[in-house]
Amino acid sequence: MTHDWLHRDTVKKYLLRRVPMRRWGDTANFGPIAVYLVSDASAYHIEDTFVIDGGYSLF
Repeated sequence: MTHDWLHRDTVKKYLLRRVPMRRWGDTANFGPIAVYLVSDASAYHIEDTFVIDGGYSLF
C-alpha cells in the first residue's frame, strides 16, 4: 500500500535520511527473527520487543 509513496523523491530525501542504514527494509530483514522465534533456540526467551527498523528509532 505504501510502495509508491515510499519511492517518491521527496519521501526519500526527508525520511530515508533518518534511517541509519539508508535503505528501506524488505522481507529478508524479517525472516531471521521469525525463524528464531519458532525454533527451539527461543524456548527460554520470554517477553521481548524486536525493533527491525534499520536504526530509525534511534533518532
